Amino acid sequence: MANVTRGGFDLGGGGMPAMPSLRAAGRKILWIAAGVVIFFLFLASVTSIPTGNVGVLTLFGRVTGETLPEGIHMINPLKAVQKLSIQTQSVKESASVPSNEGLILALDTSLLLHLDRSMAAQVYQSVGADYGDKIIEPTMRAAIRASTSAHTANALYTNARELVQQQIQDELTKQLAPRGVIVENVLLRDVQLPAMLKGSIEAKQQAEQDALRMSFILQKEKQEAERKRIEAQGIADFQKIVATGISPQLLEWKGIEATEKLAVSANAKIVIIGNPKNGLPLVLEPK
Repeated sequence: MANVTRGGFDLGGGGMPAMPSLRAAGRKILWIAAGVVIFFLFLASVTSIPTGNVGVLTLFGRVTGETLPEGIHMINPLKAVQKLSIQTQSVKESASVPSNEGLILALDTSLLLHLDRSMAAQVYQSVGADYGDKIIEPTMRAAIRASTSAHTANALYTNARELVQQQIQDELTKQLAPRGVIVENVLLRDVQLPAMLKGSIEAKQQAEQDALRMSFILQKEKQEAERKRIEAQGIADFQKIVATGISPQLLEWKGIEATEKLAVSANAKIVIIGNPKNGLPLVLEPK
C-alpha cells in the first residue's frame, strides 16, 4: 500500500512524524533572532561623546537633565543623546550702527564664546541646539548698538575702540551668562565711517601731528640756542679770567724774554733805550 503524506508529515510505512527536527530548527531561529535583538540593543545602549562636546539625554522627547562628558558610555537604549559643542566658537557680526551724532557707521565685530558645560541640558531644553541664532546674535546686535550710540563717530574711529569693546563685552556677559553662554572676548575688527567724515577726521589728525612736530622743532631750537648762549658765556668768562690774571709787569718781562731769544737767534745784542720800566723799547744792534 502506498505511503500517504499529509501536511508535510509522513503517515505511511509506519514512520514517526518529523516534529523534533522542526522544533530544533525553530529554537535555533529564536536564538538567532534573540541574539540579533540583543546585539542591536547593545549598539543602542552604547554612545560616544566626541572631544569638546557634551551629551544631553532625552527620553521620548523629554530632557532628563542628565549630561554625559567626553568618552564612551552605556545608556538606556530608549534614551536619545543630543551632542552640543562646548568648544570656543566665533560669531561674526557686520552691522550698520548709529553714533552719538546720529551718523551711521559700518562696524565689524567678532564674539568669542563657549557653552557652559553645567548648563547644557538647560540650554537645550529652554532654547534648543540652535541657541546661537536665537539668543546670541540678537543680543550681540543690541549690545553693539547700545554701546556705539553713547560715543561720537570721531571717538569710535580713534581712541574709544577699546572702551567700546569692553562695554559690549560687559553687556553680553550680563545678558548671556544666566542663559548658559560664557563670553570670552569681543573684538572690533573694523570701523568704517562715511567717506566725507573720514576725510575730515584724517585731516584733523594730520594737522594735530604737524602742530606737534613744529612744537618739537621749536623746542629743539630753543634748547640749541640756550646751549650756544651758555657756551659763549663760558668762553667770555674764561677770557676775562685769563686777562685779569696777566699783570703789566709780567707782560714786560715776557717781552724782554722774547727779545733775548730773538737776539740770540739773530746773533745781535740788545740795546736798552731808556728805562724798560717806563715802557721804553729795546733795540737790537749787530755785534
